[in-house]
Amino acid sequence: MPRRRRKHKDAPPPTGAAAPTPGQIEPAPLLFEIGWEVCWQLGGIYTVLRSKAIQMLNIWGDRYCLIGPYNPQTAAIEFEERQPPEPLRQVLARLAERGVPARFGQWLIAGRPRVILLDFRALYPNLDQQKYLVWKDHGISLGANDAEINDVVCFGFAVAAFFQAFSELCPKVPLLAHFHEWMGGLAVPRIVHMRLPVATVFTTHATQLGRYLASNDPDLYNNLAAVNADAQAARYRILAKHQIEKSAAHAATVFTTVSQVTGLEAERLLERAPDAILPNGLNIQRFAALHEFQNLHLHWKEKIHEFVMGHFFPCYTFDLENTLYFFTSGRYEYRNKGIDLFIEAMYQLNARLKEMPEAPTIVAFIITRAAVRSVNVAVLQSQSMFDELQRTCQDVQEQIGHDLFQAVARGRFPEINRLINEDSQIKLKRALHAWRSGQPPVIVTHDLVDDVGDPILQHLRHRGLFNAGSDPVKVVFYPQFMTETSPLLPLDYEEFVRGCHMGIFPSYYEPWGYTPMECTALGVSSVSTDLSGFGAFVEAHVSNSHEKGIYVLKRRQRSFDDALNDLVNHLLEFVRLNQRQRIELRNQVERLSDMFDWSEMVRHYRQAHDLALSRIGAHHAGTLTVRLV
Repeated sequence: MPRRRRKHKDAPPPTGAAAPTPGQIEPAPLLFEIGWEVCWQLGGIYTVLRSKAIQMLNIWGDRYCLIGPYNPQTAAIEFEERQPPEPLRQVLARLAERGVPARFGQWLIAGRPRVILLDFRALYPNLDQQKYLVWKDHGISLGANDAEINDVVCFGFAVAAFFQAFSELCPKVPLLAHFHEWMGGLAVPRIVHMRLPVATVFTTHATQLGRYLASNDPDLYNNLAAVNADAQAARYRILAKHQIEKSAAHAATVFTTVSQVTGLEAERLLERAPDAILPNGLNIQRFAALHEFQNLHLHWKEKIHEFVMGHFFPCYTFDLENTLYFFTSGRYEYRNKGIDLFIEAMYQLNARLKEMPEAPTIVAFIITRAAVRSVNVAVLQSQSMFDELQRTCQDVQEQIGHDLFQAVARGRFPEINRLINEDSQIKLKRALHAWRSGQPPVIVTHDLVDDVGDPILQHLRHRGLFNAGSDPVKVVFYPQFMTETSPLLPLDYEEFVRGCHMGIFPSYYEPWGYTPMECTALGVSSVSTDLSGFGAFVEAHVSNSHEKGIYVLKRRQRSFDDALNDLVNHLLEFVRLNQRQRIELRNQVERLSDMFDWSEMVRHYRQAHDLALSRIGAHHAGTLTVRLV
């Protein structure tokens, strides 16, 4: 069991933070932002760091630098090495002398921020000694065979060594270090133990234990107060990760989370309430299409139409002008991400639409990555035959155009039934017969490794959502990321979202939730929940959000069935909108996008940074005002 760590207010003050003497110019502070996903895309932290880089540069300029682990494969694509400026050149040289090689350069993203990549693998020979120090100094037992923890330990010691070298060479420069998640946070308690003059901010985006508990406890938020965090972490075999995260939270000068929901979770599971909330944002300029976003919706919807025709029309047809595209997407966490609620809502919606005269067709996409063997042969063949049919029609179209022009140029109007000659008719009939199939459209586009045990397929089969011709709701489970090189649906994720009518993300556990925010940036209606950070933020800052295209589903302290009923009713309201009303709703959604831009959200980071610097006696240019949201 770990030793109880003292809370920050009881920790010894860092050395080297004395106020400047009268008349002395205080050096401007430097900000280093540390994350495992710097130049290494693994999950949501990558999006956070990458998307806000420009705004951080606007505030800090050359005094801003990111620190991440050196991974040769991703660095070759995302990183451009450069000669380090002073004093970083001296710091990295001293670091190399102590056995920690580092590379300085630029991250190849908008703004080209400065980056230091630490070769943490060089510390592997010292791993046993480092683990001993983590146990001796912080009371955390790490075990021997967890490769991920081994990497995190070496990286944490490498980061601490960097700040030790910097503070030795530049003792008067105020240093601020912002750490993200447990994988980047081990250096925080090391910095306190080594009494380094560094102000630290630690942000947890989702607690390790919270993810596990949410997957197994249908009433997690009511039961949080009774959770024995260490015992539960041991039960799920994540005790070391949990204790690293907890130690970083307690040692940080300022502890933050991304939402009030995560803040409550952290207070119960990590035993420290956050000092501030740092909501996530987006670089809205990347998504901006000015007045073109309505046209882009039509353009990419046509591309989705083509997939739908290739997938469904060999068996039966329906009116694409009276078809709506719904989707859910994200990490494959069947319950946490609300995929269970999404599927159940589609089942209920299917039954309700059967009773509605002239009901539209709903094609509901489930986009999440699962273990697959390959693309389903029947699905691929259907799309290939559709492409062949399309090429045949284009050839016939060109022939008709040629014959029509020749006839009209000679002063005669051709007979319509003679424009398609016998050869063209034969080609069309052959292509049509080859494409037609008596087999019903499958519900999953790929062959899954665990077809029988997959939770999504089990639920769809349980509810009989088999894409029958009589079902108004059709389902497409697409168990891979969207890419423009896909042989089935060649769109990237942004293009696919633009072509849809609504994104539905009824999460039970969602510390923030980028997917509905991305929908907002793209002018697409969405469903979020009050158990997600984004949903809670919208509730607090957007009045009547449901009338503006963002529906926040109530799941806090409510039963699954109550939430399901509300979601189905909302979807029915959306289905009843006419085309003009849906266009206006897209306009309403798009108008909200600016409030989620990093140019607005970054102020929360600035306030947390000012607070951290003030606590060690350093000062940042500007007024210190801390707002909790």
